Amino acid sequence: MASQLQLQWRFLIIIPLLLLQLSKLTISKREQVPTPPLPILPLPSFSQLKWHQRELIMFLHFGVNTFTDSEWGTGHENPAIFNPVGLNAGQWVSTAAEAGVSLMILTAKHHDGFCLWPSKYTDHSVIASPWKNGAGDVIEELVNAAKEHKGIDIGLYLSPWDRHDRRYGHDLVYNEYYLAQLQELLNKYGSVREIWFDGAKGENAPNMSYYFSDWFGMVNELQSSINIFSDAGPDVRWVGNENGFAGKTCWSLINRTSLSIGEGTIVDYLNTGDPRGTDWVPAECDVSLRQGWFWHKSQSPKKLSTLLQIYYNSVGRNCVLLLNVPPNSTGLISQNDVQRLKQFRAAIDTIFSTNLAEKCLIKVSSQRGGKNGGFGAENLVDNDHLWTYWVPREKKGSWVEIRCDGGLRFNVIRIQEAIGLGQRIQRHEIYVDGKSVAEGSTVGYKRLHRLEGGVVYGEKIRFEFMESRDVPVISSLGLHFDPFWNPN
Repeated sequence: MASQLQLQWRFLIIIPLLLLQLSKLTISKREQVPTPPLPILPLPSFSQLKWHQRELIMFLHFGVNTFTDSEWGTGHENPAIFNPVGLNAGQWVSTAAEAGVSLMILTAKHHDGFCLWPSKYTDHSVIASPWKNGAGDVIEELVNAAKEHKGIDIGLYLSPWDRHDRRYGHDLVYNEYYLAQLQELLNKYGSVREIWFDGAKGENAPNMSYYFSDWFGMVNELQSSINIFSDAGPDVRWVGNENGFAGKTCWSLINRTSLSIGEGTIVDYLNTGDPRGTDWVPAECDVSLRQGWFWHKSQSPKKLSTLLQIYYNSVGRNCVLLLNVPPNSTGLISQNDVQRLKQFRAAIDTIFSTNLAEKCLIKVSSQRGGKNGGFGAENLVDNDHLWTYWVPREKKGSWVEIRCDGGLRFNVIRIQEAIGLGQRIQRHEIYVDGKSVAEGSTVGYKRLHRLEGGVVYGEKIRFEFMESRDVPVISSLGLHFDPFWNPN
């Protein structure tokens, strides 16, 4: 009996010890899994990461200028001219969706001061127009239409320059008026994903100080997941021109202390960013589908070749393309604009739907954590372009080789960094069968090289990452064929 009790006690003691040893072995194995590299500051916020992934967003310039054939209204227009009898915000949203757009930014108020919503702080709005007998609300119609199309978000532009309101030029009272309207927009229409500010102002406009810090503070208080756009950010910066072109070097990094809204001398700095920048403020490239920003009967949409060139020089240079598509005086996006946008989206899909590199053997200079470390070459051709990635051990001189027996025919090369860990690459070169075909500096979320020499054919494509702020972290590589590109 005593021996049985002794055995039972021994089992009671031994079993927990065995379990403890097993748990230690399990913990030990877990500890052997290689960790990701440290991020390199500054980093994008959650909302900024979402913004990067949009790639193509839409501007809608609409208002009294649509009915006066103007670009900048005088502020003295009679609201009675605003009467878009066929306005259909659902058509706007479906056009955006078919174009692959996930964010639509509407001019809630342009420089003329006319408000597309029934603001209680002014009568210079849709209230005084014949449209829907003064009971209409363009913003509400757009918001409601977007709710029916999952994946379409709304943004708003509220012009600081107001050529109508008599308070303009009187700092305190006008800033109070502007802030009151800002609160209206951000309280009334649900989630707003981007709010657009600029410093545009005519040479003869009254002197006026905008309380941007107060405005930005209010925006962040009312909307937690919004991005604020202006020349100086804080979340998204202007690219420095209205051609839709970023610099060949384009950092998401910049020093906000070097920026000021409406300062025309900083456009080169805005265009390129700063490798020593302390703030993550990526660039947005604004350009219109037509010559003007508002609809004009005499104008037509840009050619497909022009739009593709803009795409490569914006999205392909680490930016988001903000393409303006102005509704006409009927209240619809014109049919020739709709068709051009469909062509544009079809062309993008044709070029990038197939990654020729997926079928090839990929070799790398080294891999963090060894062969089974989780940061290998296989991550370069998967569908996650943000949180799976290849990481070499070396900071400089790392390389990737794509080898394909029988060769590949392509004219576009794509590189993407895992920007959730920071922007790193400073210089890179690409070779096909030993011949240089492309070189560049920054990469960021996406870098596209449309080869200047046209189509190349080769079996070994080598990417060399010459310089980097820290060890490169590459999320995706792609080889593509663009049938619309013929440099000759």
